[in-house]
Amino acid sequence: MRLHVVSDVHGRADALARAGEGADALICLGDLILFVDYDDPAQGIFAELFGAENAARFIALRTAKRFDEARSMSAALWASLDGDPREHIERNVRRQYETLFAAMPEPAYLTYGNVDLPRMWADHLRPGHRVLDGQTAEIGGLRFGFVGGGLRTVYRTPNELDDDVFDAKVAALGEVDVLCTHIPPAVPQLLYDTVARRHERGSEATLELIKRVQPRYALFGHVHQPLYPRMRIGRTECVNVGHFRGKGVPYVLEW
Repeated sequence: MRLHVVSDVHGRADALARAGEGADALICLGDLILFVDYDDPAQGIFAELFGAENAARFIALRTAKRFDEARSMSAALWASLDGDPREHIERNVRRQYETLFAAMPEPAYLTYGNVDLPRMWADHLRPGHRVLDGQTAEIGGLRFGFVGGGLRTVYRTPNELDDDVFDAKVAALGEVDVLCTHIPPAVPQLLYDTVARRHERGSEATLELIKRVQPRYALFGHVHQPLYPRMRIGRTECVNVGHFRGKGVPYVLEW
């Protein structure tokens, strides 16, 4: 059995269309849309609406952790648009989803990232796409568990969840052979982004499940340039499958 696993697609429809080649199925761990591109401020929804210069300034404020200033700047820009800002966001998100789901290979098992808008996925899914969140699926004789979304942070991304809501989804999985989540378990080495120079939030509940159940693999994304791309916790191989927007190449899982 051969699976290809991607996460943090962030608009890479071109590479996504090829991501399933040679695989029995694709697994996508979320973050499909590109709102702000920290590597190229000219890309993403924010730049499309307000220009690359404003996007670069917004990124600089957030990188410097000047969140109040970033929010004030963002609020002023949104107020300059005609109509409800949500309509502008959703129109651009919908356009990206149309392109990305059209490129998404079949069959594919998907869960949400922290920047995704889950309520909009149903309009774009194709017959071979199966979305799982706090749910399991048998693939090639192994039991896979999926948990999507992120935890609350100062960045206020769209699909951040309260700890108890996220933890309940983890608890619902039970025994699994492979754990698939968007965010990593709460291990500092897995959470530190060497380019952004900050720790992202990880899940204590996910870490506890790994220690207790000892699945063969724990697969995740979210941290784009991790200090440790992989490490072992007991018998479990924990793997950051990579920043797909940057790499354009899926992680390969075979058994």
